[in-house]
Amino acid sequence: MPQPPLRVYAKTVLSAADPSATPAARGDDTKALAKGGRTNFVGFLLRLMGRIPFLIIGGQIYGAEALGRFAYATMIVELMAAVATLGLRRGIAAELAKEERPATHVIGDALLLGTSLALAGAAILIAVPELLFPNSKISGLDRLFPLAAVFFVATEVLLAALAYRHNVQATVTARALIEPWAITIAAAGLALVPEWRPDALIISYAFAMFAALIAAMIPALRMFGLPQAWRPRPRELFALMRQNWPLAGADAADWAMRRIDIIILGQFAAPAVLGVYYVAQQFASLPQKLKVTFDPVLAPVIAHGVRDGDLTGVAQQLRQVGFWIISAQLGIALILGFTGEASMEVIGDGFGAGTGILFLLLGAEVLYVTAAVTEGALVYMARHRNLLVSLIALGAQVAMTVAFVASFAALFPNVAADRPVQGIGAALALALAALLASVLKVALMHRLIPDPVSGWRWVFLPVTVATSAAGFASMTFLPPFWQLTVGLPVLLTIYGSLMWFFAFKGPDRLLFSKLSEAKGQEEEAEELGVPVPLGDVPTRSSPLPSSSSDGASSSS
Repeated sequence: MPQPPLRVYAKTVLSAADPSATPAARGDDTKALAKGGRTNFVGFLLRLMGRIPFLIIGGQIYGAEALGRFAYATMIVELMAAVATLGLRRGIAAELAKEERPATHVIGDALLLGTSLALAGAAILIAVPELLFPNSKISGLDRLFPLAAVFFVATEVLLAALAYRHNVQATVTARALIEPWAITIAAAGLALVPEWRPDALIISYAFAMFAALIAAMIPALRMFGLPQAWRPRPRELFALMRQNWPLAGADAADWAMRRIDIIILGQFAAPAVLGVYYVAQQFASLPQKLKVTFDPVLAPVIAHGVRDGDLTGVAQQLRQVGFWIISAQLGIALILGFTGEASMEVIGDGFGAGTGILFLLLGAEVLYVTAAVTEGALVYMARHRNLLVSLIALGAQVAMTVAFVASFAALFPNVAADRPVQGIGAALALALAALLASVLKVALMHRLIPDPVSGWRWVFLPVTVATSAAGFASMTFLPPFWQLTVGLPVLLTIYGSLMWFFAFKGPDRLLFSKLSEAKGQEEEAEELGVPVPLGDVPTRSSPLPSSSSDGASSSS
């Protein structure tokens, strides 16, 4: 009886990942994790440098209302695009691994299937534009905006194929360099044309998606070429998509947890509230992107540990990466939390009122880090139960968001509908859902691995107290300008120094080894012997064949 394609791909991965060709010692695994994190960190910095200017342009030139309207519309379009690619990227990798057909034919099928689904979703949104713009007038190019999802989906397909061939530089270029800077430049340029200003932000977004597609298409054509004698067989790829839904569903649930708050808030709050909330979310999501930098290397390291039965080693790597990410997220949360009002006011007048939202969203990121890291192992060991936990947390978040946002008006009837504090309920719901996800996933992980997996250490407490004292003094005695120019660097120095001397010991410091020692991600992937998945929604290698009740052929 022929094996399912997912298992074929998993065995292909395992055959490539022979222990003799991979780091034998756990210390080597830690070095690999540190090296991979440093390499992809460059992409994080590029994206950060491109995104902040866009937020400033959006806030200063277009205002909170236009930014909120844009934020809600893009969330709906990206949600539709995420559904269109659900399981598709993993399906591409599985089909390419079988090597039964030319790679160009597989990619062609994936493009045909993905863009067809995206066009179907876009047609619905074009027919019912109120789904995109529920609380504002529909005019100009608003109806055509959903077509940008086609560019997004096609880019995801091409980047997935390139990542399978270890070309992750294309992902860094398209998503971290071209996309954020294209939307920034377009938004700045269109602001100078009065007749285009009403549609400027959505035009800029569509232009950025198209630019990212071109950036992905060029290396794809160089690597794979054009298809010859291609006969579409999208049914097989759709079958692979369905087989990957348990894993891709967990990715989608993680994606939705970070965006469903804006979608629900948009049903109750004015666009100006969404604009402030969106900016706070963009600031708060910065540390989350740090976690993604470890995914391409953490996945194969965990895969090898699970394959070899080294569960203690898996727990050690989860603790190590968790500690690194918590260290970064806690530092960003403290520094941005105490300089939040000054930082938000840089975006535009009135944005400082969203400081409370920013603080809750930053806290949510810290609370969610354990869930995000442990999921890297759960997708191999208990993928159906991991999906169930993700859906439970997402369902709880949706229920709490609706309840908190809807009840806010009843509890505080004197607060105007366009006041940013309307978003407090959505941010609180996200924080509580993040805590729930972490507790449930750690509990599930403890049933599979007896060793501790959390990256939390008690040294975080005194460091937090000391940094908070300095932050409170900065917030109390310094005006906004000096909070940013003096207070922020001082807080960064205090936190960094305390962590370096009292928290980072031994292998912890490998993350800060000389950057010249870091190889390219392509070389790292080849050294580890597995395909490297990348994307805006964090993806992982396909699951290993396992005797677990959550294996590929069983149900949970």
